[in-house]
Amino acid sequence: MNRPALLGAALIAATLVLPILAHGGGPVVRDAHGRDVIISDTSRIVAVGGAITEVLVALGLGQRIVGVDSTSTFPPEAVKGKPNVGYLRQLSAEGVIGLNPTLILAMDSAGPKQTMQALEAAKIPLVSIPEAFTEQGLLDKIRLIGHAMQADAGATCLAHAVAQDFDQLRLLRAKVTKPARVMFVMSLVNGQAMAAGRNTAANEIIELSGGVNAIDGYDGYKTINDEAIVAARPDAVITIRRSRDSFEADAFYAHPAFLLTPAGANRAFLAMDGLYLLGFGPRTPAAARDVAAALYPQLAPQAGGFSPKAASADCRS
Repeated sequence: MNRPALLGAALIAATLVLPILAHGGGPVVRDAHGRDVIISDTSRIVAVGGAITEVLVALGLGQRIVGVDSTSTFPPEAVKGKPNVGYLRQLSAEGVIGLNPTLILAMDSAGPKQTMQALEAAKIPLVSIPEAFTEQGLLDKIRLIGHAMQADAGATCLAHAVAQDFDQLRLLRAKVTKPARVMFVMSLVNGQAMAAGRNTAANEIIELSGGVNAIDGYDGYKTINDEAIVAARPDAVITIRRSRDSFEADAFYAHPAFLLTPAGANRAFLAMDGLYLLGFGPRTPAAARDVAAALYPQLAPQAGGFSPKAASADCRS
C-alpha cells in the first residue's frame, strides 16, 4: 500500500476509534453513530451480528460472549448453547437486558429502534459497529471491535491477516479476462425474484470475486419481473442457503425467465451459506475466492492454492 493510501486508511480509522483515555481504565470508543462510549468492563458481551461474533472468537474472546443474535452461526462450537436474543433487526430488549451484559456490540442495522432506545436507557454501554461492505470497512470493523474489547494488538494482527487475504484475492482476480455478469437473488416468492442492486453486501462480493453485478439500476434489494431478469442477461446466479424461503436450484432451472438467460442455459447456479457469503467477517476473502472459482473454472486450480491467512492466524488476546 502506498503512502497516500496508508494516510487515507489512518484517517478513516481515526473517525471510528478514539485513543484510550482515563475513564475507569477503559477506552472511549466512537461508534457508527458518532457517539463516544466509555467502556470499563468487557467481561459479559452480547454480540449482535454474525461478523462481530466471528471477530470476537478469532481474538480469543469467545468465552466472554453471554448472548448472540440469530445471525451468529459461526464458529458453531463457539455459539452452541449461547442464549439467543433474536434476529438482528427484531431484537428483544428484555432478552438482552436479562443477560446482565457489561457491553453490547451491535451492527448499526440492529433494531428495532424502540429496542435500541430501551437498551440505551438501561445504561448498558452499547457500541454500534459500522456495516460498510468494503475491504477497508471490514478492516476498520475488526479494529473497532478489538479496541472496544481492549484487545488492540490482537485486532491489529487479525486485520493484517485479512488484508493479506485480500491481497491474494486481488492477484487471483487480476487473472479474470472477461468478467461474468452475476445476479444475486435473495429469494424467489410466487415466481418473483428479489435481486441485489448497488450498495449491498452481495454487490461487493460479486465485484471482489471478479464479476459485475447484472443489476445496476437501483440500490438495495428489490423484486424484479421476468422481463428484467431476461434483460439483465446474467451469466450466473448466486443465492444463499437457509432453512426456509430458500431459492433452490430446481426452482431456478424451472423458471421460464431464468431459462432464457446465459445462466439458465449453462445451469450456472451457486448457493452458499449466508453468513459466509454476505457477513463481511474475517472469512470474506475466502468466500469471494470460492465464488471466483465457481464463476471461472479455469481459475479453480489457482484458487485452491489460496490459503487464507486469517483462518490460521493466532491473534488471541
